[in-house]
Amino acid sequence: MSTAKNILITGGAGFIGSNIAKKLLNRGYSITVLDNLSEQIHGKNPEASFLFQSISGKVNFIKGDVVNRNDWLKALQGQDAVIHLAAETGTGQSMYQIEKYSNVNIGGTALLLDILANNKNHGIKKMIVASSRSIYGEGRYRCAIHGEVYPKTRSEENLSKGKFDCICPVCGSDVTLLATHEESKIQPESVYAITKYNQEQLFIVAGKSLDIPAVAFRYQNVYGPGQSLSNPYTGILSIFSTQIKNNKPINIFEDGKESRDFVFIDDVVDATIAGLENDKANYNSYNVGSGAPVNVLTVVEKLLELYQSKTKVSVSGNFRLGDIRHNYADLTRISNDLKFAPKYSFEEGIQKFINWVNSQEIVQSNYSGSLSELKERGLFK
Repeated sequence: MSTAKNILITGGAGFIGSNIAKKLLNRGYSITVLDNLSEQIHGKNPEASFLFQSISGKVNFIKGDVVNRNDWLKALQGQDAVIHLAAETGTGQSMYQIEKYSNVNIGGTALLLDILANNKNHGIKKMIVASSRSIYGEGRYRCAIHGEVYPKTRSEENLSKGKFDCICPVCGSDVTLLATHEESKIQPESVYAITKYNQEQLFIVAGKSLDIPAVAFRYQNVYGPGQSLSNPYTGILSIFSTQIKNNKPINIFEDGKESRDFVFIDDVVDATIAGLENDKANYNSYNVGSGAPVNVLTVVEKLLELYQSKTKVSVSGNFRLGDIRHNYADLTRISNDLKFAPKYSFEEGIQKFINWVNSQEIVQSNYSGSLSELKERGLFK
């Protein structure tokens, strides 16, 4: 990839995409961005958003959509590689916007690959696609009796009784959380997760057929400066921060002990660029995370401390159907192949995130509205 200098980033005005674009610009690449400037991410005046302004005038920007063939054809002209990040995100929302998520995530990806398969004059030499940790579902555990196991979706009956932890799918006994590696069982529990795995499969399979090296990155919970503060459907650090800034209470679901692997945006950028530039990554899928779980109670406590806030917090026992209990990444493969190691601890990353939030205007919180939507559809209890 040393000769590939023209890079197309779909969703390049988004959180991850804009940060990748800026880093590649600093490394001497020429960047084209294809983005529809979704209101859910960028707000009602998208061209004034922090994310768009961070790349405006620095990249060749095309306002367009990945479900539009002509937009793809325009964006692909003269490009050496494509980093495909454009997607609808949000596990809960995906459960009732099924057609939209499928059309954008799967259909948009298929459209790109169809163009590459039928247009021999393109110059694409490498493809990278954003996958997600959500494809693993509940992930990997150890049972004292049955060894390594992959728990099934937690039942509404157990969740309603406050039984939040996963159990062995064979004997029903308690299990111990293990890091999820790339060979772990794939068992998506949301429409969003299904679409992300389909994107990944399409890239790898079609890439081999077309002799275009392809790489998929299974991002964990990405956070950092620039993350949308107005999107109530994804990113609990942003959601909770917006609640705090609006002096609105925080409702912690389940018992607050559910955990996620929070990975700082700069680490995600470094991992993605390593995949672009290193041929050893070709036709592989990689976890990108911090390699450590942090529970939600810890997240909230840290936010309150750093914001110096006395926002009311309740551990409600509410739950969303399809949410997983725990997940964190095994980084062995990406460490071996791409020499990637996260540079930021959660404590360092969250401080940088909060410093940025404190520099922004307070945006209206739409979180309660998003929960009402889920409740109306029987997904929030």
